[in-house]
Amino acid sequence: MINTFIRENTIAAGILAVIRVYLGWSWMTAGWGKITGGGFDAAGYLNGALANPVADKATGAAVYPTYNAFIEGVALPNVGMINFLIPWGEFLVGLGLILGCLTTAAMFFGLMMNFMFMFAGTVSTNPFMILIGVIILAAGANAGKYGADYYVLPYLRKVTKLGVNRGTTTDVA
Repeated sequence: MINTFIRENTIAAGILAVIRVYLGWSWMTAGWGKITGGGFDAAGYLNGALANPVADKATGAAVYPTYNAFIEGVALPNVGMINFLIPWGEFLVGLGLILGCLTTAAMFFGLMMNFMFMFAGTVSTNPFMILIGVIILAAGANAGKYGADYYVLPYLRKVTKLGVNRGTTTDVA
């Protein structure tokens, strides 16, 4: 019943639109501040995450050693790419959520960024954003019903022929 409500109900779609725009604004302004602020550099943040990883209090061992290895082996050597991806990723996730365009994809990538920040030990607003993001993601297309997804998703289904039963056509020789 709850699943049907959140995924199909028009009242839920309206509530989700308000939540989606709020979360989108948070993402978009964070990204825009980094894009226009000049001088965003993730190197300090990444080095800080490596120097002070999330650790088990009893043993002092890193809780997320694979994430630390990712930072050391991938993110830091490619910090220029990270400096581009983070601000533009935040901005585009926010824009997608505000417009309700490719909402589930935007929310998926927003959640991925939230979890990356959490793995690095940054709590801030991330748990709250994850909670709201999971609700939007669970709602699927209904979260973008009052947005561009109303037009974009049917078009994409038509162009990609997703949802069309392909096994019913017969060839006449």
